[in-house]
Amino acid sequence: MPKGYWIATMDIHDTAIYDKYRAANAKPFADYGARFLVRGGTQQVREGQMRARTVVLEFDSYADAVACYESPGYQRAKDIRLNVADGSLVIVEGYDG
Repeated sequence: MPKGYWIATMDIHDTAIYDKYRAANAKPFADYGARFLVRGGTQQVREGQMRARTVVLEFDSYADAVACYESPGYQRAKDIRLNVADGSLVIVEGYDG
């Protein structure tokens, strides 16, 4: 079964409140077995445009990735983030070739 991934790019406008978002998302991430593959860090944009921060989370399955996003716990965390960061988040099924 292919894994599931969240790929998020964000520009953060208030790091103190964003830290509250990170604290709030810890429980749903643990509940759904999320593992950080990329969490900020140095990046170089070589083509196109990106935001300042990139995060990649891995889940055991695409279904787990979707369920985590739709969970009440993550939705509460997301509500904290919405006013302090602009970005994009995609949930994608991994390649199992």
